[in-house]
Amino acid sequence: MGFAKKEYEFLSEIGLSSENLGCYVNGKSKANGPSVSSVNPANNQTIAKVVEGSIEDYEEGMKACSEAAQIWMQVPAPKRGEIVRQIGDALRAKLEQLGRLVSLEMGKIFPEGIGEVQEIIDMCDFAVGLSRQLNGSIIPSERPNHMMFETWNPLGIVGVITAFNFPCAVLGWNACIALVCGNCVVWKGAPTTPLITIAMTKIVGEVLEKNNLPGAIFTAFCGGAEIGQAIAKDKRIHLVSFTGSSKVGLMVQKTVNERCGKCLLELSGNNAIIVMDDADIKLAVRSVLFAAVGTAGQRCTTCRRLILHESIYQTFLDQLVEVYKQVKIGDPLEKGTLLGPLHTPTSQKNYEQGIEKIKSQACSTCLPLFLINIFIISFALQNLIYSYWEQSQISLAFVGGKILTGGSAIQSEGNFVQPTIVEISSDADVVKEELFAPVLHVMKFKTFEEAVKINNSVPQGLSSSIFTGKPELIFKWIGPLGSDCGIVNVNIPTNGAEIGGAFGGEKATGGGREAGSDSWKQYMRRSTCTINYGNELPLAQGINFG
Repeated sequence: MGFAKKEYEFLSEIGLSSENLGCYVNGKSKANGPSVSSVNPANNQTIAKVVEGSIEDYEEGMKACSEAAQIWMQVPAPKRGEIVRQIGDALRAKLEQLGRLVSLEMGKIFPEGIGEVQEIIDMCDFAVGLSRQLNGSIIPSERPNHMMFETWNPLGIVGVITAFNFPCAVLGWNACIALVCGNCVVWKGAPTTPLITIAMTKIVGEVLEKNNLPGAIFTAFCGGAEIGQAIAKDKRIHLVSFTGSSKVGLMVQKTVNERCGKCLLELSGNNAIIVMDDADIKLAVRSVLFAAVGTAGQRCTTCRRLILHESIYQTFLDQLVEVYKQVKIGDPLEKGTLLGPLHTPTSQKNYEQGIEKIKSQACSTCLPLFLINIFIISFALQNLIYSYWEQSQISLAFVGGKILTGGSAIQSEGNFVQPTIVEISSDADVVKEELFAPVLHVMKFKTFEEAVKINNSVPQGLSSSIFTGKPELIFKWIGPLGSDCGIVNVNIPTNGAEIGGAFGGEKATGGGREAGSDSWKQYMRRSTCTINYGNELPLAQGINFG
């Protein structure tokens, strides 16, 4: 059966049709769960149908995966790296089609869709080199004729639960590393991006089949919370990597911890950019635009707070508001679009509710609301209080943030909203929360120390950046009294991280680290080995026992 629209026909080039089976179990596509629609967020029309997995499909898949793990972990690491290299080449061959699918189903603009798939290709390249560098340490032993060293072995099976905003890149961060480390992978993609899950899995499956390897080395499921809960509870899965909200992440962590499993969390972000008085304003404005508007504000690294030095505050804001007004909003596949739709109608509704909350949010620089309710007991007294505030030129900040641009949903078939800038106090409760939309809170500061305090004042701790040319501020910023985030940048945006560094954050962001650096160690089991090659039995710490 063909696709409803001609522009969807490219999907057949990556193995998709108008009706698809949403599981890859023991090397075959199958599914026995409910049928759902994949929806284009630009018009909320159906792209294709997908049959989700059932718990029975899950159990069948896990049984085959457990058997495949015994085979895969015995393949030499460089040979495993060769398989990942082939996966990277297969992705390169379909880069444009996969990037177009990411844009179509998720809603991010086409260049970002291409960039997401390229990120997995880069991870494949990184993992190939890593496959020859899974090194342990040699440790000097205090005992004569003893050798002490570390060995690293596969965990067995790694579960990966990904979110809609990066429907395949986060898989790459985890799966490429997990595979070269000798683990099988069980992937549950986001429920609202099933076509990406299926298309990616088909490519991986074809590589495994070509190399006469068990298809169950890579097992994938489209489905909802039932499949995710099964992964979290499953003792056969030694490590669960979860990407999503802090609320759900804490539930996953609790479930995994109860069975003494390992958990890797990539949760919420509430990222700030600080602009000092000596900053390159033009560079900073461009950076803030990308950081706050890119992916329609739906990156975990999106800049949500802009902290401006008071001396450049108005100059910076004037320039930023001007470039915001020039942002082209529309079809993410159309050339020149910078802001596509939010992912779902619910996301659009959350944006509208967030704007209303911002407007009504009280801040600590004014009389608390409960005192206002007590004192304003008559219309006359209310007028007196208002008159006093006006005469003393104290801002009526209790009515909430001041919207400088944007602030409305766009009436259309799709889930479009205006990119929004809000002036608001850093103390406002709403500033501490993550609104997953292109809404930027702007606030001012006087000193570097004050700016750092504002940066660190939120529960989340993912990404941060400062714009300055002063070495003394740069090194304070990256030091122990600087940013408390997992990503600490200088003169670049909060988003757009390279794969070579470890990605992740602190506090309510979860503490996990994925992708580059030594993140691979989370996917392996470390053993300290001591070998006695002598004839005596000296004990550590000089103990004499009998």
